[in-house]
Amino acid sequence: MQVYALLNCDDHANYLKKHKKDPALYRPDICHQALLAILDSPLCKAGKVKGIYIRTHKNVLISVSPKVRLPRTFKRFCGLMAQLLQKLSVRATNGPDKLLKVIKSPVTKYLPLECTRLGFSWAAEKKVAMHEMVPQLPDNKPVVFVVGAFAHGKIDAPWVDQEISISEYPLSAAYCLARITTSFEQKWKIV
Repeated sequence: MQVYALLNCDDHANYLKKHKKDPALYRPDICHQALLAILDSPLCKAGKVKGIYIRTHKNVLISVSPKVRLPRTFKRFCGLMAQLLQKLSVRATNGPDKLLKVIKSPVTKYLPLECTRLGFSWAAEKKVAMHEMVPQLPDNKPVVFVVGAFAHGKIDAPWVDQEISISEYPLSAAYCLARITTSFEQKWKIV
């Protein structure tokens, strides 16, 4: 019986070094923290998050249901993601819903029509304060946020309408997402 594991820079450092792979590309812990930041938010629990997508370094596109309850521990998260990549979907234990599934690229075909697409980059020229920008966004037009959940680098999403920076300091993906969700919670008075 084969056992699959999700490579990460902490547990598989020797393997990555032996195979001359960049450890910075093997950081599923960042993705785990980012997903927990979104899924734990009152915004998501109120049903306002409509879709979550992950694109891996190898261009595997994953759809994450906002209803999923992810494992709290990183080790269990890695096991779940290894299962997903092997079986291509993970179903709910108490129903037919697919909570995680590998889908065909590009992600743009799953985004709402006429949505505003904002990419986040610390190096972006336009600096904005989320708590000031979010109230100005129209309520009748969906907004898509593209946040890089990796150690360092730049998001590769040429389809975004605009790149913005929300801090003069580099932020973790989880903290960036927390700023986004908090700003919408304040706008819509979600407690």
